[in-house]
Amino acid sequence: MVKTYNAGWVFPGGQVEVGENVIDAVKREIMEKSGIDIEVGEVFCISSNTGKHPGYNGVKEVPTKIMLDFICKAKGGDPRPSDENSESAYIPKEKVLELIQAPAIIERYKAYLEYAGRPIYLEYVTKPTFQLKLKRLI
Repeated sequence: MVKTYNAGWVFPGGQVEVGENVIDAVKREIMEKSGIDIEVGEVFCISSNTGKHPGYNGVKEVPTKIMLDFICKAKGGDPRPSDENSESAYIPKEKVLELIQAPAIIERYKAYLEYAGRPIYLEYVTKPTFQLKLKRLI
């Protein structure tokens, strides 16, 4: 997990760059955010944030976002902070829910804890307040 400067503890992640495949993006983002080299495994959760809200840095409106959460295994590296987070750490899975503050991240982490071989699909909105609209196996 990584501790961001403004959103608390979250999964390390980010966006796929133009021309980049998803697996390479997961590896790159986790390395950039945490210093950990990983092997990407199966998807355990697909989430849609279907709420629209004002953006920033020239983005007028943030559209629907799709998040893919993968089970990954560490291959090497030591947890370290980055430009985007103040801390990076291995945290026992029984303790993670005590640290996460964002409701959407809590639901996504619960999907990891509940994973039994079939991915979970979540639909939610985060603004003005969090609302879980749908949760089902896919």
